[in-house]
Amino acid sequence: MISFLSLVSPFAPFLVTLLLLVVLLEQISYLRKKRNVPGPNMVIPFFGNAIPLVREPTRFWEIQADLASSVGFSVNYIFGLFILFIRNTELSHLIFANVRPDAFLLVGHPFGKRLFGEHNLIYMFGQDHKDLRRQIAPNFTPRALSTYTALQQIIILQHLKSWERLSSESRGKPIPLRLLARDMNLETSQTVFVGRYLANDARAKFKDDYNLFNTGLMKLPFDLPGFAFRNARLAVERLVETLTDCAAQSKERMFQGDEPCCLIDFWMQETVRETAESKKAPPHASDIEIGSYLFDFLFAAQDASTSSLLWAVSLLDSHPQVLQKVREEVSSIWSPESDALISAEQLREMKYTQAVAREVIRYRPPATLVPHIATKDFPLTESYTIPKGTIVFPSVYESSFQGFTEADRFDPDRFSDDRQEEVIFKRNYLAFGAGPHQCVGQRYALNHLVLFIAMFVTVLDFKRHQTEGCDEIMYCPTICPKDGCSVSLSRRCSRYPNLSR
Repeated sequence: MISFLSLVSPFAPFLVTLLLLVVLLEQISYLRKKRNVPGPNMVIPFFGNAIPLVREPTRFWEIQADLASSVGFSVNYIFGLFILFIRNTELSHLIFANVRPDAFLLVGHPFGKRLFGEHNLIYMFGQDHKDLRRQIAPNFTPRALSTYTALQQIIILQHLKSWERLSSESRGKPIPLRLLARDMNLETSQTVFVGRYLANDARAKFKDDYNLFNTGLMKLPFDLPGFAFRNARLAVERLVETLTDCAAQSKERMFQGDEPCCLIDFWMQETVRETAESKKAPPHASDIEIGSYLFDFLFAAQDASTSSLLWAVSLLDSHPQVLQKVREEVSSIWSPESDALISAEQLREMKYTQAVAREVIRYRPPATLVPHIATKDFPLTESYTIPKGTIVFPSVYESSFQGFTEADRFDPDRFSDDRQEEVIFKRNYLAFGAGPHQCVGQRYALNHLVLFIAMFVTVLDFKRHQTEGCDEIMYCPTICPKDGCSVSLSRRCSRYPNLSR
């Protein structure tokens, strides 16, 4: 050790000088990209403001939004990456509309490609992307959605009964719903997406791996043994491998002419039909590619849906008049004592409950930011050009509070036939994105939220456990109430329905 120090010590001044030069050049590069845009004037070398982002993401993005209030956007620096936060809705649309090789690529996460792998729907563009969306379209036809709603209701009811039992066993102590809702949504996604192809033992392992992935999303991106990011990346590989096997099984069944019973079946039925007609498989139809795209669906549906369910419970509790109107509407259309599933037609009749679901998503959009990367210098305004390599964050959350009448107020009536604010302020309603990458499964997501609200408020009475700051926003990785939405539950209906397909 001593000999090593004696060997290095003559070079210490040069090493220190080199280090200072690197720091200076990094600072100059940041300031050159920043120009006169609001943002910190000094940044910590390499790390930038990554530590505040990881420690307090809510506060970090609030500061970026405040900085952006004057010109519509602001900048910062994270892990050697120059980032740009966009608050202005029209500038966000400019980003969404220019997902192409010579402008922006949707990345989903600043280090998403390392996590999600190469075969990923969000990284596609142009004709490849159009072809794949066309192949996916049969997954969300009225017939397919009707199949899914039956599966969703059965699973929702099973979990609501379990939640009520947990609450009664807690002896008056409120139970947090966040992890319970996430487990329910994971089971729903597994059943709706791949159904019978995922065995019970595989489901347990699937849950463990998805939890590892979820944890790694919010950690520092150190791809080294023992770190959460590495565990997440390896978990994704195992999840995709499992989903790839499900795709192969479904393809075989659809070749045999069986009827679809889950999302992958509707997808493979169309793939088999195209293959038979053209004598060759459509592009992007290999089992590994489809397994990867199924993981995209899972990622898109799982945490976003959990977020919306939790905020729905919280907002209905804090708005008793809205809750009463939902209960009155649902009871006039569906009764638990009927032992019947809510039909697609009945679901469409629940117009006020649909409006509540849309307002929940507007008021608390689950994925508040949609990261893109600039592949070339891009003129954002007349006075500022986004430098190549910048990670750009259009804020869906900020747009949700622009334009709408009294946007800070939770008001489902804004989506009524009389007011139609979803039409008037359509450009501000960006919870499902915009442009070529707009969410293809938004109808499925809305159906799930409406079904949950209708069943939750009908079969259960609930009381939100109010504590100071309980409804502050927490990132995990989508947003949810800070306390995990703690409630006390009891059965409201005379008996639970006996639901079956």
